[in-house]
Order: sequence, then C-alpha cells, then structure tokens
Amino acid sequence: MKRYKIASLLMIFHGAFMELGGCLMLVPLLFFANDDTDINRYFSFIVPYLQDHLCLIALIGGIFGILRIIGAIGLFKNRMWGLVLSVINCVITLALMAFMLPAGIADGILAGTALLLILTEYYGKAKIVDGDEQ
Repeated sequence: MKRYKIASLLMIFHGAFMELGGCLMLVPLLFFANDDTDINRYFSFIVPYLQDHLCLIALIGGIFGILRIIGAIGLFKNRMWGLVLSVINCVITLALMAFMLPAGIADGILAGTALLLILTEYYGKAKIVDGDEQ
C-alpha cells in the first residue's frame, strides 16, 4: 500500500509541476508576446513538428497533467480506476518521452519510477509459473 502512495505523490508532482507548469509557463509569453518575441527561444524539442506547434503541445501537456493528477488521486484513495488510469498515463509517457527531448528524460524518470512502484505493489511476490509446474 505504501508504494501506491509514493507513486501517486510522484505522479501528482509530475502532473502539477512538469505538465501543468510547462503549460502555464507559455501563458505569459503568449499574453505579452510582440513581434520581437520568439517563443521557440525559450522552449526546445528535438522533433521539428513539436517545435513548430508549441501552443498545441502546451495544450496536450495540460490535458496529460490533469489526467495524471486525477489518476494519482484515484490511486492515492486506493481506487482501481486510479490504478488503471495511472498505468495508462505512465505507459503513454514512456512511449512518447523520446519525442519530447530534453524534457522527456525527466518525464521518463518520473513515469518509469511510478510505474515500477505500481507494478511491484500490485503483483508483489507473484511468480509467472509456480515452482511445481517447472
């Protein structure tokens, strides 16, 4: 049970500060932008498409952040839907982290750690095959 709590706190931190924080950091830049402001100067991604569509990436990050926090709260309250949503969020993050470099490294560390904690708590010491069937 303790691993679920730690994983949910990691996911709340990840969703609030990395996903929603990154999304909210664009708001002042867009609000106070003028012709001399180049948003690409402050954010960089390895994939040119993502770099060219930073506003959409920020929106997607906000959605991921909200879903990650909701899943983490469900996991913290010991709800099965929270566990499933959290696993889905972690797996998607690990699959997409390579496209979001350099921020994807931190995403992978946080999501990978949370997923590892969730899976080791859920499966515990269960074996793939019992010792009698070998």
